[in-house]
Amino acid sequence: MEICTSCEEQGKKTRNGKPHELLSKDGIARIFKGINPRGFEEQDYHCLSCKAKFTHSTDKSDRPWTLWQG
Repeated sequence: MEICTSCEEQGKKTRNGKPHELLSKDGIARIFKGINPRGFEEQDYHCLSCKAKFTHSTDKSDRPWTLWQG
């Protein structure tokens, strides 16, 4: 399945990049606690247009936007 142009650009965004207008949250955010300030959050999203699935992570060691399925 082809992914939309917005999703192609989403994968290039930084940790602080906001989801594009057609990304919808899946479930609740997963919060990983560590020694302050090392905790981080992950949130899953899906695109209402092309059905691509992303995970957004605030972990500095991880990719900010990971495309799982396009």
